[in-house]
Amino acid sequence: MGSQNQRKPRILCLHGFRTSAEILKKQILRWPSDVLDRLDLVFLDAPFPALGQSDVEGIFDPPYYEWFQANQNFTEYTNFEECLAYLEDYMIKSGPFDGFLGFSQGAVLSAALPGMQRDGLALTRVPKIKFLILISGAKFGWSKFGHHKLTCNAFSSPLECPSLHIIGEMDFMKPESTVLVQSFVDPFVINHPKGHTVPRLDEKSTEVMLGFIERIQKTTATDDEQMCLHAEA
Repeated sequence: MGSQNQRKPRILCLHGFRTSAEILKKQILRWPSDVLDRLDLVFLDAPFPALGQSDVEGIFDPPYYEWFQANQNFTEYTNFEECLAYLEDYMIKSGPFDGFLGFSQGAVLSAALPGMQRDGLALTRVPKIKFLILISGAKFGWSKFGHHKLTCNAFSSPLECPSLHIIGEMDFMKPESTVLVQSFVDPFVINHPKGHTVPRLDEKSTEVMLGFIERIQKTTATDDEQMCLHAEA
């Protein structure tokens, strides 16, 4: 009963490469109402219009956006610092936010944020990230994605940020997503049979998701209590 009365975790949702906030919203809103009713979800368009064809063309309507750009080998990045500044500015104006949900490129970006924030390299003017939900994620510095100079130490030690990882059995990113799980302390994992997509949640996946929400609600509630105590002092 207590969990029903707690503040909903406020989550900034980052879409995939050359898609949009509206597309991610349509996919996430297919999740069960008992999951969605417990979360305060905010969907944000990436700062840069797509520079090439989108894989979702003909499935979802444009416009399409991307968070940053990379060369063909993912060894050099452009607009990465600008993307971080854009995120932080939005969080200052529209926050506070408790955590991030990311899909694909949005998940790659989200996964690196706690480590960069810890090291004072990103999101230095906003509260600490309390949790992550990563769908088809990957880590900078592994086999597919090289490091940006700001991400070199993002995964240098296990991240204690609570995390939920959603991994597709047929997803080309599955090996990357599996390795990413190992970078977090005590992660939650949902496996699904599909490919590179935001899956619907079956009964078992919903149970895992609700268990994760209970965990992060305790984190946000504890932090809120501490903020109140500081304010009173």
